[in-house]
Amino acid sequence: MTMPLLKVDNLHIAYGAVKALHGISLAVEPGEILTLIGCNGAGKTTTLRGISGMVRPRQGTVEFDGQSIVGVPPHQLVRRGLVHVPEGRGIFANLTVEENLDLGAFTRTDAAGIAADRERALTLFPRVRERLRQLAGTLSGGEQQMLAIARALLARPKLLLLDEPSLGLAPQLVQTIFAIIREINSQGVTILLVEQNANMALHVAHRAVVLETGAVRMAGPAAELAASDEVRKAYLGHG
Repeated sequence: MTMPLLKVDNLHIAYGAVKALHGISLAVEPGEILTLIGCNGAGKTTTLRGISGMVRPRQGTVEFDGQSIVGVPPHQLVRRGLVHVPEGRGIFANLTVEENLDLGAFTRTDAAGIAADRERALTLFPRVRERLRQLAGTLSGGEQQMLAIARALLARPKLLLLDEPSLGLAPQLVQTIFAIIREINSQGVTILLVEQNANMALHVAHRAVVLETGAVRMAGPAAELAASDEVRKAYLGHG
């Protein structure tokens, strides 16, 4: 058995008096895509924020690459290879596309490696390459999502946390984004994916965890959950 790249154990998170997570436990194995699915308010985004250091857990442990990371600032986690693409993309609208990409490599000093990773990201996202001189704020929603993922790749992630990458995108673009997520994974990047589009998420992932009101409801191989009557009825829109 390999050691999980990420291990979350008994994670509790609250916003003030509101408890968002009630003891979530999960593990992400090296090289896999694990997806979190569930209704709005199930705790999916909060789980990612707790892992990447954006919110501090009340209780529980998070281990990345064999080390505890609770309390480690997000920028230090980026240096270690844990990179979070948040919901809403977080791009800098008043900077050019190229400047946004450069910020992805802010923790690195290996010029040749950065250049190689930049080329790899632009090969994955030809539309980003075409728009390098444009202000990022002038991009369409789909292009901004592509830029956000391309920028994350410049940090050379071991583990990529993706929060709602298909949110608000046209169906054709959703297909494109998911094909690229699969390609990134095939190049050796482990992915923890939060996605409202459960159909697509279960199609692309190896394993899935179903969250309900801040707790793990079900977990297992993605294909198995996709075939489960309960999941089909609750999350896939058919019985």
